[in-house]
Amino acid sequence: MGAFTKETFVQKLEAQGIVLSTKQLQQFETYAKLLAQWNEKINLTAIVEENEVYEKHFYDSVLPFLHMDMQCLCDVGAGAGFPSIPVKILYPQLEVTILEPLAKRIRFLEELCAQLSLTGVHCLHVRAEDHAKEHRECFDVVSARAVAALPVLSELCLPLVKVGGRFIAMKGPGANEEIEAAKHAVKVLGAEMEKREESRLSDGAVRINVFYRKQRPTDRRYPRNFGQIKKHPL
Repeated sequence: MGAFTKETFVQKLEAQGIVLSTKQLQQFETYAKLLAQWNEKINLTAIVEENEVYEKHFYDSVLPFLHMDMQCLCDVGAGAGFPSIPVKILYPQLEVTILEPLAKRIRFLEELCAQLSLTGVHCLHVRAEDHAKEHRECFDVVSARAVAALPVLSELCLPLVKVGGRFIAMKGPGANEEIEAAKHAVKVLGAEMEKREESRLSDGAVRINVFYRKQRPTDRRYPRNFGQIKKHPL
């Protein structure tokens, strides 16, 4: 497999029926530049080389969301904006809420949204379990990429998902063990696993996206505070 480039990114999306406009291409280019610039000041990502950004951040981010029916997306622990900002660039009408506990990352995200002229993105300096107290079950899709192990992550994310909506956990090669470990938590929180999709990056690294469907409301006891969740996962 050859190197993955910006052109590869465009071609792979075209193969799935998505043709990027000039504006969208410029937004992705600006995003890649800002990521590299800001990363010199604050630690956002270990990946800043352009080709790698297009594959391991941009394409990897949008892959689970292509042609998905959703009006509002909540991204838990988005860090430098993945997956929600690349998804927002593809689907400008989407309402995006980003929950990020680190203030300096929120500053980057706000600057990024301003530079990319994105509207309908709410960057909130808050933890997911605190946000869920007031905003239970109000998102079509809740996503998390490289945030925590699935038994912990499920309790942070599923209380935010509408009944009938989805929770998407974006994982690496250890996903299968995590899926097994999270079975009880997922059931208690009112969801069930819908599917898992596996893909490989050009360097052979395995990516596994796990899709859960919310079947019934989550008991109001959840989420607990983060200390309890981490110490005693469901």
